[in-house]
Amino acid sequence: MTIPLSVLDLAMVPEGATSGDALAQTTELAKAAEELGYTRIWVAEHHNMATVASTTPGVLMAHVAANTDRIKVGSGGVMLPNHAPLAIAEQFALLEALYPGRVDLGIGRAPGTDRATALALRGARAAQSEDFPRNLIDLMGLLGDVRGESGLWDRFRATPQATSSPAVIPLGSSGFSAELAGLLGLPFAFAHHFDMGGTVEAVDMYREAFRPSPVLDEPYPIVTASTIAAESTEHAEWLSAPGRLRRLGIRTGRTIPLLPPDEARAHPNFEQAAAMPATSLVGTADDVVSGMRDLVNRTQASELMLHTSTYALADRVTSLKLIADHW
Repeated sequence: MTIPLSVLDLAMVPEGATSGDALAQTTELAKAAEELGYTRIWVAEHHNMATVASTTPGVLMAHVAANTDRIKVGSGGVMLPNHAPLAIAEQFALLEALYPGRVDLGIGRAPGTDRATALALRGARAAQSEDFPRNLIDLMGLLGDVRGESGLWDRFRATPQATSSPAVIPLGSSGFSAELAGLLGLPFAFAHHFDMGGTVEAVDMYREAFRPSPVLDEPYPIVTASTIAAESTEHAEWLSAPGRLRRLGIRTGRTIPLLPPDEARAHPNFEQAAAMPATSLVGTADDVVSGMRDLVNRTQASELMLHTSTYALADRVTSLKLIADHW
């Protein structure tokens, strides 16, 4: 069985570009993904980062949805500790009213930023990770999926006359969110592209914990994968250089811009970056699709979500097209 494919984009700001350029590229990528038959495109939430333009998923989602017709548009994800549940419920209820049936609320329990930035976002009452289950239940209730005797939904409405609700999909890179998503009977998206390991184990935990719910009868795991497909393995490896260098920067706490491939390969830290183990699938479309099928076999994923980190938009679009044609 061929499972659906989707896209995750971070609105990376390439060296020499502006935030506006990066957001325009995300929009063009969404248009291309829709034309190629991808199921959904998700955008991220990152704060105080020089290389990522996507700070507010709901705003970017509204723009992307307005410039596409059918593809589902979501957050990958909203980091709930940074926000009051009612504020997020209102944002996504509004998006659902504008684009019914097309809105995904991918939701994470980590702040996705440093403590100082998290405090600046929500002030002295910034939530902690341990508050996540209660806040998620409140958020779901505000969007019409009530899972308790009392909560914020008793006193507040996210929108006055809702006729549909966005899909709520917990995200995670560990077993905690996997188990919680299973117990709540929700889909679950695992961040395999983080290269932190534990993918199969987390998906297994999700399946074991799963309980049917009003929104889902059976487990629906989504697994992300870093992919770059090109006409030749050599070209794909060349295109992967900026992303490899940026990954080194993330792991070592340094900000390394998204450089053109030739500059990335000439960077003094490139050899170190290239030597780091990674789960990225880089090569011809045949090679990448073979790796994707192996990932599906190992995880029994219901959907794969592809993240492609290249300097140029055209190379991301080409990669998505080659994969779609071979999938």
